[in-house]
Amino acid sequence: MIKDKVLLLIKISKKNNLNISVAESCTGGLLSSSIIEIPGASDIFNSGFVTYSNIAKIKHLGVNQDIVKKFGAVSNETSLAMAKGLYSISKSNLIVSITGVAGPGGGTLKNPVGTVYFTFGVKQNKKTVTYSTYRLNFKSKNRVGIQKKSVNYVLDKFIEIVKTHKLD
Repeated sequence: MIKDKVLLLIKISKKNNLNISVAESCTGGLLSSSIIEIPGASDIFNSGFVTYSNIAKIKHLGVNQDIVKKFGAVSNETSLAMAKGLYSISKSNLIVSITGVAGPGGGTLKNPVGTVYFTFGVKQNKKTVTYSTYRLNFKSKNRVGIQKKSVNYVLDKFIEIVKTHKLD
């Protein structure tokens, strides 16, 4: 299922001359790995960062430490800052940041286990990138299951974006 989605994503992204970069936290590189294990990925995949710790988010993606302190690593604000930092590094047409609680522990009342924030960045033209952040709660206590559901969600969303948006 994931492989079929990646094949489609590669095909339509290549056709539209698009490239992709990702910044992963709770998925720990699973999205990057899922994409690059498919032949042809080098035609569309630019870069992937695993920024699991807060320090990595701050150091490698330029997330302001005040954002992490005020809102937490698992938040809309941190996800958006990760995405903006990723874009500034990669300049890719399509980007995504992922941060969440894969469990089995670490959940809170605000962000129970299974809560994942995704920020998608879409380069509309040479000067404009639009960002959209989504908060989902995957009703699972299984760490790998949450990670796989997150990867599936991103692949579905990327395919939807490429099919429905005019991108430069």
